[in-house]
Amino acid sequence: MTGEPFTILLVEDNPAHAELVVRSFEAHRIANHIVHVSDGESALEYLFAKGAYATQENHTLPHVILLDLRLPRIDGLEVLRQIKESERLKRIPVIILTTSSAEKDAARAYERNVNSYVVKPIDFSQFTKLMNDLGMYWLGWNYFPWS
Repeated sequence: MTGEPFTILLVEDNPAHAELVVRSFEAHRIANHIVHVSDGESALEYLFAKGAYATQENHTLPHVILLDLRLPRIDGLEVLRQIKESERLKRIPVIILTTSSAEKDAARAYERNVNSYVVKPIDFSQFTKLMNDLGMYWLGWNYFPWS
């Protein structure tokens, strides 16, 4: 990137899962800033700078979005659809991070142009390793053309 802090938008309604993601990234120094919202409506408000986020002065878009599928108010697939249909947002990598290993869920996500679909491991050590690997790939190794 351009030396600016990395920002991850974490869209996760399960507080325990969100805490694991945040702690894993902090422990591995993956991101400088993690914005956590707990429902799809809040995610869209953040991304489109509306509602509670309309008046924030230094509103920056995330470098990566971690998006759960099963969310209150607006589900993850609808959030994904709106992101990928937006000229301003569609280049932001979206990673579905979910407990669902259902083939139909993965297929629907890829039909909506998700960048990656990852099933959360149940084991804590596997989960923290996944977060480290995921963060290193998307924020360390992956090359963005606007870098």
